[in-house]
Amino acid sequence: MENLTGEKREKLCQEVFCAMEKHEIKVYYQPQYDALTGKLAGAEALTRWIKEDGSVVMPGSFIPQMEQGTEITELDWYMLKEVCKFLRQQQEENIYTVPVAVNFSRQHVKEEDFVKKLCEIVDSYGVPHKKLEVEITESVFSGQEEKIAGWIQEIRAQGFKVAIDDFGSGLSSLSFVKDISVDVLKIDKSLLSRNCEDEKERIVLESIFNFAHRLKLTTVAEGVETREQLGFLRTCSCKLIQGFLFAKPMEAKEFMKLCQKGEEVEEPEDILVVQAPSSATQLLLDAVFTRYPLVIFSNLTRNSFYMMAYENFTRQSCPSTGVFEELIAHGASTMHPEDQELFRETFRIDNLMAAHDRGEKFVSVVTRQMGDDGIYRRVETTDYFVKHPSVDDVLVIALCHNLD
Repeated sequence: MENLTGEKREKLCQEVFCAMEKHEIKVYYQPQYDALTGKLAGAEALTRWIKEDGSVVMPGSFIPQMEQGTEITELDWYMLKEVCKFLRQQQEENIYTVPVAVNFSRQHVKEEDFVKKLCEIVDSYGVPHKKLEVEITESVFSGQEEKIAGWIQEIRAQGFKVAIDDFGSGLSSLSFVKDISVDVLKIDKSLLSRNCEDEKERIVLESIFNFAHRLKLTTVAEGVETREQLGFLRTCSCKLIQGFLFAKPMEAKEFMKLCQKGEEVEEPEDILVVQAPSSATQLLLDAVFTRYPLVIFSNLTRNSFYMMAYENFTRQSCPSTGVFEELIAHGASTMHPEDQELFRETFRIDNLMAAHDRGEKFVSVVTRQMGDDGIYRRVETTDYFVKHPSVDDVLVIALCHNLD
């Protein structure tokens, strides 16, 4: 596409503004389906310029030009209003509604009153905030992560979900997911370019879905066009599917009919049959965490540990990784004074090593530990001796849970 400058770009923007006034700019909806049930679960609002003569101007012909300046923000607000009108109509006619993602340019970060304006527009149509997602591209984060983090926090505080589009297309993906709280990751279609038949592609996708699941993020796979892609994405516990395999972008009336039907695409396969090892492992971990909110992996030979889960147990500054002896000292400090010595002696490295040499499978003790509320409760801590095939180190997995 030609990169317009000066008068040509300004003229194009004016033509788009005129098209908005004449309502030639239309919202097309691309449905999103639950990967397992096949049920309609969401949609993305896409821009289409349909002229009076019926010709269609695709967004790639004008949106990149508008994004070079602030003109794009006017188009984004127009799209939001059109989506709100559509959702209000569905509500008034008691038609089933699903969340709709609306794209917002990086230029909005500069708007100091963005969140206020967002709320005012949505509230003026009586649309619940939970029915809208603010979708921004990964490229927005480049070089302004701290500012973006605060911006997103304000949006989410008002009940809107935030979706990151084109995840995996840039180089900063893992960094910003680590530092910035969002709700939805939309996996870029470029990661499906080899039809999920290439081993490296599958490994990358499995890793993305695994960490997204651990971070409790909703995942949406974009550009799904084949059953091979769908089958593999199901094994990775991908939540939502968006692509031509299920549905192309459609005009509002057609999407309204789809919502009225509550249409299912197909009968889902049994997840326990199609799941991949990584998915099965996550199910197992979820089950373990329901009983053992604290799971610690330790290497006694190297006097080290790291913590895999630390929820609903105690938050008394327990480190997530470090020296095993220091972990035991910290743990003892949270125990009832009468139980501190018992805890320290049970889990001293030389005592654990001796138990391992005797062939014992585990070492367990019950102590009273103070919770965040200042109340002592009985806690069972069990160290299970495990073996890794590649090393001779003495390894243990500690499982801890409240008995009271």
